[in-house]
Amino acid sequence: MYQKAAELIRSAKRVCAFTGAGISVESGIPPFRGQDGLWNTYDPKFIEIDYFHEHNQQSWVLIKEIFYDFFGQARPNAAHKALAELESKSIVKNLITQNIDNLHQEAGSKNVLEFHGTASRMVCLDCRQTFSADKIDLAKLPPECPNCVVGRLKPDFIFFGEGIPEPACTLSFKEAEISDVFIVIGTTGEVMPACMIPAAASRNGASIIEVNVNPSRFTDSVTDVFLQGPATAVMSKLLATMF
Repeated sequence: MYQKAAELIRSAKRVCAFTGAGISVESGIPPFRGQDGLWNTYDPKFIEIDYFHEHNQQSWVLIKEIFYDFFGQARPNAAHKALAELESKSIVKNLITQNIDNLHQEAGSKNVLEFHGTASRMVCLDCRQTFSADKIDLAKLPPECPNCVVGRLKPDFIFFGEGIPEPACTLSFKEAEISDVFIVIGTTGEVMPACMIPAAASRNGASIIEVNVNPSRFTDSVTDVFLQGPATAVMSKLLATMF
């Protein structure tokens, strides 16, 4: 199966990677859903946009704890680095991620479409300025906007009740039209509308290479090559097969 996947990638004119929470699990970031998911520990209402507006202080306490104190300790793993290497060799042309952890960029990937936004930026809901999250003082919550002071800062990823950001949404579905291979890593295929992208790519004739610990909703519907196992081990073996 690894040889088949390598041959598909080698012969492709355009390869796109598509990643979900599973690629970051080995960096210490748990998935949101499933047996060990964050939503088994936390009520996700704190990142519902209406709740955020109405209970800003309470939301920010959990936002800081989870997305900055906890997630902020994570570092890219071998799977992130493998995709960055494939991009550096001009094999992977674009990478679509559902993740908000910025680990792809830290690993060296440059062409990243952040389908759900990113925790590495913050946006002021009043003056609309954006800021690097590491420049924002989270000692006092809620944090102050460095530009207008009175504005409410929000992490620049989508909350429940918000739409997919542009141009990431349009460009991601465009990749499903123009790519002839999709490498799908660490996603269950359950989150809408992100799960529609690999399905659209398959309908448009792309070969789907899936990397997952367990079968997903993609496995029996659109996957052409299923490489089962942890993302770090599978991607390391795939690179070794290719080179």
